[in-house]
Amino acid sequence: MNVDELQAALADGTTSVDLTQAYLDRIDAADGELRAYLHVDPEAALARAAEIDAGGTRGTGLAGLPVALKDVVVTEGVPTTSGSKILEGWKPPYDATVAARLKAAGTVLLGKTNMDEFAMGSSTENSAYGVTRNPWDLDRIPGGSSGGSSAAVAGGLAPWAIGTDTGGSIRQPAALTGLVGHKPTYGSVSRYGLIAFSSSLDQAGPMARTVLDAALLHEAIGGHDPLDSTSIDAPQPVLAEAARRGAGGDLAGLRVGVVRELGGEGHTDGYEDGVLSGVGGAVSRLEAMGADVREISCPAFDLALAAYYLIAPSEASSNLARFDGVRYGLRIGDDGSRDLDEVMALTREQGFGPEVKRRIILGTYALSSGYYDAYYGQAQKVRTLISRDFSAAFEGVDVLVSPTTPTVAFPIGARVDDPIAMYAADLCTLPASLAGVPAISVPCGLSEGLPVGFQIMAPALADDRCYRVAAALEAALTADRGDRGFLDQLATRRGSAA
Repeated sequence: MNVDELQAALADGTTSVDLTQAYLDRIDAADGELRAYLHVDPEAALARAAEIDAGGTRGTGLAGLPVALKDVVVTEGVPTTSGSKILEGWKPPYDATVAARLKAAGTVLLGKTNMDEFAMGSSTENSAYGVTRNPWDLDRIPGGSSGGSSAAVAGGLAPWAIGTDTGGSIRQPAALTGLVGHKPTYGSVSRYGLIAFSSSLDQAGPMARTVLDAALLHEAIGGHDPLDSTSIDAPQPVLAEAARRGAGGDLAGLRVGVVRELGGEGHTDGYEDGVLSGVGGAVSRLEAMGADVREISCPAFDLALAAYYLIAPSEASSNLARFDGVRYGLRIGDDGSRDLDEVMALTREQGFGPEVKRRIILGTYALSSGYYDAYYGQAQKVRTLISRDFSAAFEGVDVLVSPTTPTVAFPIGARVDDPIAMYAADLCTLPASLAGVPAISVPCGLSEGLPVGFQIMAPALADDRCYRVAAALEAALTADRGDRGFLDQLATRRGSAA
């Protein structure tokens, strides 16, 4: 069931306790295979649901609806690990703003979802607590780093979830599991209480079964937050209404730019034919609804991968310095025989996984004396060029579109020994992250029985435009198929209760 259907059920007399119990039962039945969750507390979830029922607010807004949170979102009194051994067992003393706003809206926390350690990965194979599997094919990855959230929603273990996106970590797993995933405009959703990977890139956002569901969840978490110095103090666009308007299917006058550098002519190396076919079909559907489609060139997008893997690791090397084995989390070797430097070194050696170490080393090198200008400084210049390409493109079009990922979900283990191939999974999502503009992934077809994602990018603070176009495409493709969507197939194949 979609969230609007769950809301109707709650308003019609279904209790939040019954709804929460249904999802807890589904978690108990299926998560042994999927490993979408790192922490679930059934007693706390049911107690929260009973509180909502007693308050008489279920069925109003988000009240009474269960939600899952990626384990990078700090939650008071609930284990929060960021997928890392170095934070094993840590229970924060406060809520992230995202968690606090969902709590204030009356949602019920089902649990914390698995993720690549400190959000560093594209497959959720880098978690210190095991690999999450794709509900469409248990031998394939669910994307990353928000793979636990994508698997939970796609597998019917949650109606929707919060992920975070640094270089594509909401959109890419959404695409690989047949979901809608939106990366908001940077600064429009508070980062307060998100365990930082790359402070100039990290952004929390929704992952859901439908565009409208994603918009509803986004509205609940968005808006200015004085606790976040990067938070934008501006009115938030009306997102759910934009999704409802878009579902009407009228895109007359909308100018759509197809990005040549992201799977267009001369730039198809590494892109699967089935992905390009699905995306091409989606573009045709937009044109049939009245959109004016044209090709747009953004030359600096070709440099996004290299720039990102200098900027993000550089910021990570600074952010992760706080994990020293002294203030919180894991502490190794503190038996009185070692000095503080030895304790910190041992803690980091055993607490950080290989991918995190790789990125810390890369980032520290890029920031080091004599190399800063050649590497980090140059990457920031490329970032400026990418932003300028977006600005120039949006002078002529309203949205830009591309594949979300070059391929469908790949087999578990296929790229673990090839970091460059793994990083290429984010090829299409990186430009929007570096520029800070909003971008959404919506399912647009199947290739070899696996979902294909279609990415829609808009100017900063025009998130509503993403939702409008995505909803129009979703409605058109659903009408073409004569069903409610790709997840209906999944429900049949995997026995999902949702």
